[in-house]
Amino acid sequence: MPDGSASAHRYRPKLVTVLTEGYDLGCFRRDLLAALTVAIVALPLSMAIAVASGVSPERGLYAAVIGGFIVSALGGSRYQIGGPAGAFIVLVAATVTRFGLDGLLLTVFISGFMLTLIGLLRLGALIRYIPHPVTIGFTSGIAVTIFASQLKDLGGLKLPAAEPGPLLPKLAMLAQSLPTITPAAIAIGVGTAAAIFLLRRLMPNWPGMLIAVTLASVAAWFFQLPVETIGSHFGQLPGGLPSPRLPAISYSAVLEVLPTALSFTLLGAVESLLSAKVADGMTGRKHRYNMEVVAQGVANVASALFGGISVTGTIARTATNIRAGACSPVSGMAHALFVLLFMLVAAPLASFIPLAALAGVLVVVCWNMAEKEEFFRLLHDWRSAAVLIATFGLTLIEDLTVGIIAGCALAAAFAIYDRLKRPWRVERP
Repeated sequence: MPDGSASAHRYRPKLVTVLTEGYDLGCFRRDLLAALTVAIVALPLSMAIAVASGVSPERGLYAAVIGGFIVSALGGSRYQIGGPAGAFIVLVAATVTRFGLDGLLLTVFISGFMLTLIGLLRLGALIRYIPHPVTIGFTSGIAVTIFASQLKDLGGLKLPAAEPGPLLPKLAMLAQSLPTITPAAIAIGVGTAAAIFLLRRLMPNWPGMLIAVTLASVAAWFFQLPVETIGSHFGQLPGGLPSPRLPAISYSAVLEVLPTALSFTLLGAVESLLSAKVADGMTGRKHRYNMEVVAQGVANVASALFGGISVTGTIARTATNIRAGACSPVSGMAHALFVLLFMLVAAPLASFIPLAALAGVLVVVCWNMAEKEEFFRLLHDWRSAAVLIATFGLTLIEDLTVGIIAGCALAAAFAIYDRLKRPWRVERP
C-alpha cells in the first residue's frame, strides 16, 4: 500500500489522488456507510460543543457541514473528518464572552487565513515537533476545564451572575450555587453519560451518543421533567444553512482579536495534524501536512462566512470513519451532507434535547480527551513530568497559549542544557 510519502511535499488534495488512482462503486458504497456512521456521531456532538462554547447549537452544525466538507475535499489526509472540536470549547467560550458573536466569527475568519498561510509557507512540519508532554499536558488541561464548564448544565444550577471563565472563580460560583441543584437534570446528564459508556462497552458498533441523547430527550418529554432544553433556551433550530456574509471587519476589531486568532491558529494546526497522524497510524499511510493545514484554513474561513464556529480535525470522528470502512475523502464530504440533511428534515426534533444530556455527552468527551495512562506514564521521568505539569497547570490557571509556550520553552531549555553539558569528544588517531 502506498504511503504517500513521495508526494508529501506537494499541494495536492488526497481527493484528487484517489480519483486519479481510480474510484469504483464498491469504494463509494463503503464511503457512504462510513459517512452515515460518522454523521450519527457528529450530530449530537456538534450541538453539544456549540452549546458548551456559549453559542447556539446550529453554529456547531454549520461548522460540521461547511468545514467538514471542505476539510475532506481539499485536505491532505484520506480519512480526516473536520468539524467543531471539544478542544476549542474553552477558547471559543472565552472569545464569545469577551468579543461577542461577531468578534468570534472575525477571529475564526482571521485564523483561517493564518492557517492557510502556514501551509503555503510549508511551516506545517514545525507543528509536528511540539514535544509530546506539551501535547498531553494542554489536552488534559482542556479536558478538565471543559468538564468544569459542564457542571452548571449537568446539575441544572442557577447561577447568581454570568459564569466566570477562569477555572477557580468558576468552581467557587458553582459551589455557591449548589442549593439550586435540579435532581432531574442530574439524572438526565449522568444517565446520558452512563448510557454512552455502557453502549460503548456492550455494543461498540452502535451509535451510543445518538441513542443516549434520544432516550434522554424522550424521557424528559414523556415525564415532563423540569429541565432546560435546546428549544426552551435557544428556540427551534433553523432548517438549513444561512446565506454567507463577511464578518464585521474593521482595523480596530482586527487588532483587538489578533492575539486570540493566533491561539485559534496554533490549536487548530496542532489538533488537525495530531488527528491526521492518528489516522496514519491506523491505516499505514501518510498525510500531506502542508496541504492539510491549507485545507483547515480554507474550512475556517468558509465556516465563519456561514456563521459557524472554528473547525479542526477531530480524532474521535476520524477514527470512527476509519473503523467504519472509509476508503477516501468522499466519506468525509458525504458525512457533511448527511448532517445538512438532518438540518433540512429533522431540525424541529432537536428542540426536545435537554441541555443536561448534551453536558453528559461532553463528560464522555472529556474522559476520552484526557489521555490518563499517557499522563501518568510521563510522570515517571522527571523532565517529561516537569514539562507536562507546567503545561497542564498553566493551561488550567492561565490559558492554552501560555501553557503551550511555557511547556515548549521548558522542553527547549532541557534540550539546550543537555547539548551544553555533553562533553567534547576528542577523536584519537
